[in-house]
Amino acid sequence: MAVYTTEIASAELTSDNPVHQRLLKAYYIAQDYVQGDVLEVGCGEGRGVDLLLPRAKSYTGIDKIGPVIERLQQQHPQAAFRQMMIPPLAFPDASFDTVVSFQVIEHIKDDKLFLAEIARVLRPGGTALLTTPNIKMSLTRNPWHIREYTAGQLTTLCQQYFSKVEMLGITGNDKVMTYYEENKASVKRLTRFDIFDLQHRLPAFMLKIPYEIMNRLNRNKLQAADNELVASIRHEDYLVVDTPDTSLDLLAVLTR
Repeated sequence: MAVYTTEIASAELTSDNPVHQRLLKAYYIAQDYVQGDVLEVGCGEGRGVDLLLPRAKSYTGIDKIGPVIERLQQQHPQAAFRQMMIPPLAFPDASFDTVVSFQVIEHIKDDKLFLAEIARVLRPGGTALLTTPNIKMSLTRNPWHIREYTAGQLTTLCQQYFSKVEMLGITGNDKVMTYYEENKASVKRLTRFDIFDLQHRLPAFMLKIPYEIMNRLNRNKLQAADNELVASIRHEDYLVVDTPDTSLDLLAVLTR
């Protein structure tokens, strides 16, 4: 079972490639931090499992989609996968040396409990890595997200649960930012008809299907206009910087 939505982003659809590579970048970053017993909260389709496994003593991945978890367990018998609705996390205290959770916290209603649980299952001195979209760079409301954060908001939240919080950012080189600006212009053309600002006035559940249709249409349109650019973007084109306010994604490095 493969899940193809614009929110999840496919590694197999060329139109999704810039987003897929952006998400993949977090796993390459994580390779420098991962050690010991590793927990991935929200492993999804297993985008980065192959990158994390060689660095881990043990790897456990959790996600809410049962069939995906079953497939991942078959593909990676040396790892452990569990279906789980979170939070809380159904693990004992101090179970892991490293926790990674990429593009998940924005979907969690109780983000405080989410962070408290990550801190609880980490061993003393353990590291957690989180990524989430920078709201300052979002182009429109995403109805799949409960909320998005500024760097300051996420830093303040994380400081309640971790002894050390380092807030970094993931941005793009000229190639990535060219795509971003083309995407921004295209989204602006699509949303100019929303004269009553319904994207911010309507309940999220009413916007999910229209958002999916328009987002897929937009990605296909960008690919048709400049397929070479869309197809050529690689994870190396995304960069870690210490200026999270102007980055595409926030990257939190958290110490228990």
